[in-house]
Amino acid sequence: MSENHKPKVLVVDDERVIADTLAMILNQSGFQARAVYSGENALEMAATFEPDMLIADVIMADLNGIDAAIKIRAILPRVKILLFSGQAATADLLEKARTQGYEFEILAKPVHPQDLLTKLRS
Repeated sequence: MSENHKPKVLVVDDERVIADTLAMILNQSGFQARAVYSGENALEMAATFEPDMLIADVIMADLNGIDAAIKIRAILPRVKILLFSGQAATADLLEKARTQGYEFEILAKPVHPQDLLTKLRS
């Protein structure tokens, strides 16, 4: 990675304040982050923005974070994916993804920014 290449991160959460806050923290921490507010928007943005990393809330209205992650991984095979959730329903969705051969790392909400940065830099 060259000096001027900041890792690109796409943040997806249907709670706008969370998506915007995470993107802001990431932008201040040496990443180039963009926030979107739905799984559908994440898919559209991923195609043009081509993020190095995807951070997605699991439970969203239209397209859940796991399904969005699977679709984005299909167009960007090397994207690093981090999911977060505050809901118990996540376990079932993760299990379903696992049976399809997808392993995703998951963080519990609320996500502490320092924990997130540590994960992204690892």
